Amino acid sequence: MNFLTSKKFVTTALILLVLLNVTLLGVLWWQNMVKTESRHITITRQINRQLSFTGPLALSDSQSASFHKLRKEHFEKVLPEIQAINEQKKLIIEESLKDQPDIKKIETLSSSIGTHQTTMERELATHFHELAKICTPDQRDSLKKILEHISTHNLPNRKAERWGLFPPFRESISVKETQSR
Repeated sequence: MNFLTSKKFVTTALILLVLLNVTLLGVLWWQNMVKTESRHITITRQINRQLSFTGPLALSDSQSASFHKLRKEHFEKVLPEIQAINEQKKLIIEESLKDQPDIKKIETLSSSIGTHQTTMERELATHFHELAKICTPDQRDSLKKILEHISTHNLPNRKAERWGLFPPFRESISVKETQSR
């Protein structure tokens, strides 16, 4: 009788393969759970998000330094507006959670937020103009594309983050990962 074809050997080999498969599936499942937990990130609101324009716009060193200086000045200029908006939003939330919220106060705070937001948008337009003055005509076309991309792709995230729609920790899943599921 051939040892490799014996019933006892084949049965033992099948049982070992099944146990090995179950063990490997368990390890893969466990690793996936650990990765999922470790993919949580803390959401922080950053005012000075570092965007590199040097590569896409082919900026010279002097242009890059000027861009950095203008961006820093812009963020310093709008920081008080952002802080005022955040404080007024806190007041709106506090007022909204009262048993009898003061609608007039909420309207006043909302209008004030709108005023601060208008100031920020005006400053942003001025900032974009200052950036464009540094660029050559070809670079301006590229800058326009970059700024349009940023403004259209970041808007939903900023709004959701602004109003705290995300929990303190969230899973960072890219669009590609979401679409592949």
